[in-house]
Amino acid sequence: MALFLRALLLTYLFTQVKADFVHPGVIHSQEGIDFVKAKLIAKEEPWLKAWKELKDSRYASPQWKPKAFPKVERGPYNDPDVGSSEFTDDGRASYTHALRWVLAGEEASAKKSAEILNAWSSTLKAVTDHDARLLVGMSGQPYIIAAELLRHYQGGWKGWTQDQQEQFEIMLRNVWYPIIKPFHPTANGNWDAAMLQTMISIGVFLDDQTIFDRAKNYFLKGQGNGAIGMYFKESGQCQESGRDQAHAQMGLEFLANTAETAWIQGVDFYSALDNRLLKGFEYTAKYNLGYEVPYEPYRSFEGRYHYKSLSSKARRLHNIYEKVFNHYHFRQGLDAPFTQKAAEKNRPESRRHCFVPWTTLMFYQQPHPQPSKK
Repeated sequence: MALFLRALLLTYLFTQVKADFVHPGVIHSQEGIDFVKAKLIAKEEPWLKAWKELKDSRYASPQWKPKAFPKVERGPYNDPDVGSSEFTDDGRASYTHALRWVLAGEEASAKKSAEILNAWSSTLKAVTDHDARLLVGMSGQPYIIAAELLRHYQGGWKGWTQDQQEQFEIMLRNVWYPIIKPFHPTANGNWDAAMLQTMISIGVFLDDQTIFDRAKNYFLKGQGNGAIGMYFKESGQCQESGRDQAHAQMGLEFLANTAETAWIQGVDFYSALDNRLLKGFEYTAKYNLGYEVPYEPYRSFEGRYHYKSLSSKARRLHNIYEKVFNHYHFRQGLDAPFTQKAAEKNRPESRRHCFVPWTTLMFYQQPHPQPSKK
């Protein structure tokens, strides 16, 4: 069976549009990782405090045991939950252990990260129920970041074998990608945003230009609620600002993760529509810091949702602001006063209320030059 699946994968690869992507290049670059390592060696803050927080996390435990399911089911608001919470937790753990390996050279952490990847890629056959697309989108991303680091950082970790890597690829192509490929244009925008971050990451990891471009085109020109021109008004108001602040900030995080991976690959999503992403972060940060913001009743794509007033439900900051503040302020030299206040208030930003954790550690003052266009 293993030989058959490998042959199937190779046949499929020959039919795809291949491209040379930057590796490592899913959210983190080689330059970015080396920058953080230097800060830790020099014992500089806030990186040192953020690193301690990572190491003290339950996700960094050497005793972590993956709990893979052959069929994961997630219903509305995670009810029912058949393996959904385990899928999310194991992804965070795999990513956390991968960071321990790249930043501190801990061989046991590389082994643990690979153990989690292998457990799921050898077991998972289906993700089903109402929230299947959302789950793969929002919780799949940390797995791919971990896999990208294990495969490519300084030539890759040799303990993750070729067969195991191909097994992971098969899961991405045959289980995950078909679920998120159609997007969900009429759903609240955090759904499409979640699928965008994972789809663009799959494209990079597989060196598949077709998958990458599908995410790129939808982000920039899509008609669904999660596309950049649909999720934000020019004021920065989000499609979900009238729903609640938790889901609005989820959409923001997922779009920022998508933009960061694209940036490393030479595509600038951050500046799209006159820095629309920054406007969204500024608007949302300002409101969740306690200030008032203007609101215009908004009817979503095809009129499925009509939020008539700004929602104060779940009005509190999520830990999502560091990455975007870094890009617009430190890289681009732009003012982002409310995003800055939100980042400073939560620093070090860890795993609380976010799906890709450890953002202060990995993105505070993070350099990366203006990429050439792909």
